[in-house]
Amino acid sequence: MMTTPKSVSAPLPIRGPTPLSAAQEGQVRELYYARVRRKCADEIREFAACATNRTFSATWVCRQQRLAMNSCMVAHASQKEQDAAREEWFATMDDRRKAREEKGKKKAEAEKFYREWWDLDKKSGQDPKSET
Repeated sequence: MMTTPKSVSAPLPIRGPTPLSAAQEGQVRELYYARVRRKCADEIREFAACATNRTFSATWVCRQQRLAMNSCMVAHASQKEQDAAREEWFATMDDRRKAREEKGKKKAEAEKFYREWWDLDKKSGQDPKSET
């Protein structure tokens, strides 16, 4: 009689941190693009200066500046930079949470002021504009 060994299931290693929603991924992507643009700011500025007041002629007049800008952006647009942007996003989570809480407090204060100003609580929640 042959027995099969019991398999011990080990937890699978997590390749990345918590999966992000589409909106959160968009925020990470914006950070990533900003980081790449920051590293290529000089090349972008040179191309923009050349292309100012030009229309379709900028294609060949500013060719060198455009190629320099594109090669810089391609060189810095790497997985390493994406990972750095993701780490930056996770590092600033607490700041964004605090900002959301502060915004919620301000909104609640403004709503309370509005209700007191128009005496909405005493008038059973009716809008004063409808009392004509």
